[in-house]
Amino acid sequence: MIISCGLDTTRSIEHSIEQARSLRDRGLTNLWASQIFGPDTLTVLSIVGRELTDLNLGTAVVPIQPRHPSMLAAQARTVQEAIGGTLSLGIGLSHQVVVEGLWGISFDKPAQYMREYLDALAPMLRGEKVSVKGERVSMTSPGAVGPKHVRTPSLLVAALGPVMLRATGRLADGTCLWLTGPQTIKSHVAPTICAAALEAGKPAPRIVAALPITVTSDVSGARERTNEALAVYGTLPSYRAMMDREGAPTPADVAMIGSREQVTEMIGQLGEAGATEFSANPSGNAEEIDATLDLLSELARRA
Repeated sequence: MIISCGLDTTRSIEHSIEQARSLRDRGLTNLWASQIFGPDTLTVLSIVGRELTDLNLGTAVVPIQPRHPSMLAAQARTVQEAIGGTLSLGIGLSHQVVVEGLWGISFDKPAQYMREYLDALAPMLRGEKVSVKGERVSMTSPGAVGPKHVRTPSLLVAALGPVMLRATGRLADGTCLWLTGPQTIKSHVAPTICAAALEAGKPAPRIVAALPITVTSDVSGARERTNEALAVYGTLPSYRAMMDREGAPTPADVAMIGSREQVTEMIGQLGEAGATEFSANPSGNAEEIDATLDLLSELARRA
């Protein structure tokens, strides 16, 4: 299992470069960044990857509703050229409260929307022509969008439910998860997406599992801080469903919190469950973050 780490792209570009350099120097060369309300993540990654050419960079995730697939395909292929072909494009549906409440865009039939979006996006990422006439997504392109001669970015989807996992297995390269524990990956995510990929004649899918992580001697304090920081995720239906499958009442119940030995065991369980990559989101005070990064560095160099 690959050991990767989250990259903060919400502050200055210089901060993102320095953080990426620090993680790279620890042996953490696979970095993931989310797109929420801050700077455009793909733009930041193009600069980071141009500055530091030995990184594998990914988005986890870019919400699709504000972005037509032709625009996203052209942007991703441009970033891919800029950073030397190491981009993983993770996309997702966001959440109804954001899509309708903040953006004023319909959240109707989200799984169908994602399937139609993938029908258009996937071939365009490969530089192919496309003609899609869907209920929500329509696109006709006679040829490649963006740069013509680039390696196809790996395409992942934030797929959690069975319908989305099956569509992702057929149409994309894998899934990127958040707050999804090892038992849920083993019993639900891995078998569903792998069966769909096999049926479609595709390679075994990537399963990138992102979780909070803290190496600490103050477990109760770290749990309290984790639940406070991530409280909103327990109210969002898609993540709530994954936590319920895991039997986890709170985000801290799926987080990796404990001693160095305990956290190492938790990471091992994630790989045994079927995750192909662990994307760590370290938190805590400076001492705890340093101890967490030391462990991740050791595990990444072993992998």
